[in-house]
Amino acid sequence: MVYRNGGVTVQAMTRSEAADKLLDRYAGYYDISPAGEGQAPLVATCDFHAHSEKYVLSRKAKLWEAGSHEYVFVFSVPHLTEDIFNACRDYAYEHGMAKVEPGPNHMYSYITAMFLCDTCEKAAKKALRRCRIYKSFKMAFWGWMDFHTGLAVLEDEKAFSNASGRSAAQLLKKTLFCKAKKKMLGKEKTL
Repeated sequence: MVYRNGGVTVQAMTRSEAADKLLDRYAGYYDISPAGEGQAPLVATCDFHAHSEKYVLSRKAKLWEAGSHEYVFVFSVPHLTEDIFNACRDYAYEHGMAKVEPGPNHMYSYITAMFLCDTCEKAAKKALRRCRIYKSFKMAFWGWMDFHTGLAVLEDEKAFSNASGRSAAQLLKKTLFCKAKKKMLGKEKTL
């Protein structure tokens, strides 16, 4: 995509390039499932599972164990509107909650909706930033679920999130908008 920024023509990253970079970043730790043909604007889902436990001398003398999970839904749309955001948020929440299995060994599950768009309307950005979904299971004895959002506006090269999803916005900034630092290769500047 080409756009003019203050009289200068700038080549922006395409949504498919951004999705590939983001999924490459997730590939090291997450199980990635590409979306089917009829699931647009969903690009892929990424699942992460971690299990921790502490025991004394023998595994039979277990002190505690806890499971942590994250389910990421990556959406790609040319122009994000409030209606599209609400539909994708509901999709991510419904399918994410279907994967959550609360129990005595469940600590937390994060459901994350990531949006890649060329442009975004103000109402959609406002709805994304105000999105607050939290659920505790058995008064948090069986863990909790927190809903995170992340938005990358490729034309403006900016990332946004809700209050819970600050790490998602940081990931988008570092992955998509971080400029490569110039290396000096042993050469020092002289005055």
